[in-house]
Amino acid sequence: MTGGYFLGVDGGGTKTEFVCIDAAGAVIARAVTGTTYHLEVGIDEAVQRLAQGIAAICGELGIQPDALGFVFFGLPAYGEDSVIDPQLHAACRRLLGHERYACGNDMVCGWAGSLACQDGINIVAGTGSIAYGERQGKAARAGGWGEIIGDEGSAYWIAAQGLALFSRMSDGRAAKGVLHDRIVEALALGHDLDLCQRIMGPAAMGRGEIAALAGLVSRAAADGDSGASAILVAAADELAALAIALRTSLSFPPGERVPLSWSGGVLLQEPLVRNAFARIIDDTGLFALTEPRHAPGYGAALYAQRLARSSDAS
Repeated sequence: MTGGYFLGVDGGGTKTEFVCIDAAGAVIARAVTGTTYHLEVGIDEAVQRLAQGIAAICGELGIQPDALGFVFFGLPAYGEDSVIDPQLHAACRRLLGHERYACGNDMVCGWAGSLACQDGINIVAGTGSIAYGERQGKAARAGGWGEIIGDEGSAYWIAAQGLALFSRMSDGRAAKGVLHDRIVEALALGHDLDLCQRIMGPAAMGRGEIAALAGLVSRAAADGDSGASAILVAAADELAALAIALRTSLSFPPGERVPLSWSGGVLLQEPLVRNAFARIIDDTGLFALTEPRHAPGYGAALYAQRLARSSDAS
């Protein structure tokens, strides 16, 4: 097998994690930088953050990038832009100085971690949302269209739905619940319409900042806000729909209970969404819910190791 260091890069909407493992799978170095979501920070900044992470890993190990046996870059929005993708791919080549690497969408990291690179489906519900799965060498995805078009069930989507509910509460189209005052307090709104400036004005909140407001919806639901609760149940429905669509795309046999796992803050940290999601999935009888085995960063490193083995075998 080529080299003894396998580096996985899990790019996300909030942060990017770098995990390096040895041939036995033990973690030997970690690093974290900011998001590498180029649609938010630009390609130059995304590449700079990749460079920082690689430098941190190599510095911790006392090696140069050419000593890395294989690297997998799981990058946000990769595979969705025929102009940007080759630029990112070429930039990774420059950072490493060798060809022992692959680039893919960060959805692969979640699947590789949760299911340890075994056949099945993983739902990613973090800042954005997407589903990825593999079966007998075939891979497919569902969702992940971005916050403007979709990303249903994600933290950003939950927050956006919460803000929309706030607007209806404010002008009387919906009964005023706990969520209204929570948003006023969290955003220090002097007047309800100040929300427009906070979200869409010159100093508008970023994607990650808006996604963080999903916690307000969750806490309002826990305190009895029925509108907020409905948003969380709808999020669970949307995430379950991703799994069902992907099961069909991957042609799993009708009677097979497909391993289904999850990653990302919404399903890991929001029990109201996770419990509703589990109920919906159980009712289908189509899946075997599987607790995540590893975090996405470690999954990216496992995937790098798998790619190295495939390369050596070919």
